[in-house]
Amino acid sequence: MTNETTASPPPEDRTDETVSVASAVRGALERSGGPIGIAVAAAPTVAFVVTDALGGLTWAFLALAGTASAAFGVRLARRESVRAALVGLAVAAACAVVAAVSGEARAFFLLPTLLPAVLMLVFLGSVVVRRPLTGTLFNGMAGGPRDWRQHSALLRVYSITTLVAVAIHAVNFAVRIVFYLADQPAVLAAVQIAAGPVFAALAAATLLAARPAVHPAAPGPAAV
Repeated sequence: MTNETTASPPPEDRTDETVSVASAVRGALERSGGPIGIAVAAAPTVAFVVTDALGGLTWAFLALAGTASAAFGVRLARRESVRAALVGLAVAAACAVVAAVSGEARAFFLLPTLLPAVLMLVFLGSVVVRRPLTGTLFNGMAGGPRDWRQHSALLRVYSITTLVAVAIHAVNFAVRIVFYLADQPAVLAAVQIAAGPVFAALAAATLLAARPAVHPAAPGPAAV
């Protein structure tokens, strides 16, 4: 009579999962420009609000012009997209024009306050037509196939995360409206700066949620 010993299965290797989580978070942050990119993007808004509180609207416009130009130069020095840098400059200019016409500092945030409402409708519409935007934006980063809309698991993941984006934009819009009507430029600036990291978190969550659908787990060994 022989004694047979059954080898215990090797511990599950979670290295790939850890790397995927780290890669998703890192990739999402890089998509937002990283900490430096977020700070550079926030600088004109912060300069405008702080200078307006200290010296009035005229000085705020001067501070905005200086910091927006500096931010443009930093983006070019960091080899970021020229188009993205020009868009940032144009957005700052458009917000400044609205504030100048109205004569109110809070009007600097009028266009950014209305933007989440537009994005909410766009994201919701993409789900209705079965082209969820998180799939369009992040499927390539997730390593998904080009025909991801034909894969029910991926379509479901991207539809859910797109609906999460709709909820985020709805909350963002509601919060901005409340503080715009309350004439609180400092709070509006904080909400605007926070929007970038929130979107990065959504991107990371989308990548992590899509991973099991893109790389389904291999079936275990058949029982003998």
